[in-house]
Amino acid sequence: MPLLVIAGVGFAGLATARLFLGAGWEVAGITQSADSAGRLAAEGIRGIPCDISQRSAVDALDLRGADALIHCASSGRGGADACRAVFLGGCRNLLEALTPRRFLFTSSTSVYAQTDGSIVDETSPAEPPGETGRILRASEDLVLQNGGIIARLAGIYGPGRSVLLRKFLSGEAVIESDGTRIVNQVHRDDIATALLAIIERGSPGVFNVCDNTPLPQRELYAWLARHFARPLPPAGPINPNRKRGWTSKRVSNSKLRALGWQPRWPSFFDAVLGDPELTAVAQTQG
Repeated sequence: MPLLVIAGVGFAGLATARLFLGAGWEVAGITQSADSAGRLAAEGIRGIPCDISQRSAVDALDLRGADALIHCASSGRGGADACRAVFLGGCRNLLEALTPRRFLFTSSTSVYAQTDGSIVDETSPAEPPGETGRILRASEDLVLQNGGIIARLAGIYGPGRSVLLRKFLSGEAVIESDGTRIVNQVHRDDIATALLAIIERGSPGVFNVCDNTPLPQRELYAWLARHFARPLPPAGPINPNRKRGWTSKRVSNSKLRALGWQPRWPSFFDAVLGDPELTAVAQTQG
């Protein structure tokens, strides 16, 4: 039975672990706390508490030579220092200490800094201006130099989690400027199936992980307004301080789909209509 190690068994990581288990893999999950590791046992996952930013802690793990290792640990709400420790330091520690056969780092499509609404693929310039983005790119380069794989994830949503829905239903949403900024998203469960496809069929390199339907912000909110019979959010200025940076581009997933992957939720609208867990929880936040 092949062994997958997942560093960071959170929102997307746990869904990925469950999917790999169902596909016949043994799964070990590295978590930040002993409590989190203990809860994984009920899922059939071997939970191991470890701070991956600490080389001595990673050296002590009995997980060398795994068939695959996915680094999807979050830096939490920490700043640049936390990002550097978990992303860059974590990648280096896991690669050097555990020497897995396949290594995949989940990065972000926010590394594409384009603002002109153009289509971007894995060959497009990825030159983020912010410090966090530069740390992500440095982490990507380290992984690629070691023959690994990068999965650049679009904005993540899923059961119980959607920033867009929460802001819309709570009345916090604002249509920035003329509303033409393009929003790229992907459902948590589609991330899991994408990572399985990449690990089992992909080659070293970069893969964009997003749905099939980048959406202009105004079009997205207009659809939600009609669907929920709510007012259209007001117009406002551009927010230059958003966590993922202010960009506007259409992220292509054609390379990922060439592996045979197709998202269950081709667009955010499909998920709003078809995923009751998404909308049921979101509406309690409105």
